[in-house]
Amino acid sequence: MRCPCGSGETYENCCAPLHRGESAAPTAERLMRARFSAFAVGDVGYLLASWHPDTRPATIRLDPDQRWTRLEVLATTGGSPFHTDGTVEFRAHYRTPDGPGSLHEDSEFTRVDGRWVYTRPRRVARRA
Repeated sequence: MRCPCGSGETYENCCAPLHRGESAAPTAERLMRARFSAFAVGDVGYLLASWHPDTRPATIRLDPDQRWTRLEVLATTGGSPFHTDGTVEFRAHYRTPDGPGSLHEDSEFTRVDGRWVYTRPRRVARRA
């Protein structure tokens, strides 16, 4: 199975090791891709673990009728292995019984104890 993040690699060689905690995302963009894959495969544990503790919700409920289909990374700032903060602007495509849609978000990421975590969205727009 190809990885949902769009890398072209298999899921097992791409995002699965991050989801299992065997490795950490080296950049904010890589974390964003792993989080998208977690939404696509329904890995709520990874979504919570990769969320900043100050902004993380207590629980996440994924819509079983929403299937995440494709990720486009539009822009990044900072977020490299040498930064402590970064942003990733992306468009995540999905399908529901009502048809296709997309989520356009510009998100903030930071390092906590040396690991990249999702902090919060700076801007969000949905399109059906």
